[in-house]
Amino acid sequence: MLEVRDLHVYYGEIQALKGISFRVGPGEIVALLGNNGAGKTTTLRTVSGLLAPRSGEVLFGDHSLVGTPPHDIVTRGITHVPEGRRIFNRLTVVENLTMGAYTRGDKGIAEDMERVFTVFPRLKERRTQVAGTLSGGEQQMLAIGRALMAKPSLLLLDEPSMGLAPVLVEQIFDTVQTINKQGVTILLVEQNAAMALSIAQRGYVLETGRIALEGSATELAGNPEVRRAYLGEV
Repeated sequence: MLEVRDLHVYYGEIQALKGISFRVGPGEIVALLGNNGAGKTTTLRTVSGLLAPRSGEVLFGDHSLVGTPPHDIVTRGITHVPEGRRIFNRLTVVENLTMGAYTRGDKGIAEDMERVFTVFPRLKERRTQVAGTLSGGEQQMLAIGRALMAKPSLLLLDEPSMGLAPVLVEQIFDTVQTINKQGVTILLVEQNAAMALSIAQRGYVLETGRIALEGSATELAGNPEVRRAYLGEV
């Protein structure tokens, strides 16, 4: 489904990604792990068209995404839930969800909004509430729901657990699994490596802009280096 080949990305003269390559197959949850500054967010921003690589390739199916505007990437089936949620604080829940469908011209928007409310019942209770007054967990639900309104085949999730209480983290990850079972492929960036690997099939570890490790989620969870660096074991 998604294949990244030898991707080099810079911020000015600072190289953030140094030739990374990875793939995400249809129906998978693939985790992208690493410390702050490793290049995880840069990777998602490049896939979604917010950053332009200096060299390398991003393929979605048989089509290159390099040079494609972000809104066209959305219409091709990729949506991005950014770090920090980035909801429209002054709009209501329903208005935020409607904005998620801005590239669509079909008649199924209301039906898909009801599907989002089925996944996130709390949002239905808050449908007329201004988004900026929601709790952190509710805002994360809204950010994911807004992305789902574009009917993606691939969902890019950047740190969905950031700033949330443990009980809400479990709820969000349960929901990610539910979304995946409904047919959406997921590329998950997450510092909570234990939670990410508990729901992913495969994973990659980024270190200073390079892929340091890759393997099945089980292999990575059992790797001594991963356990020491990301799972808090000595």
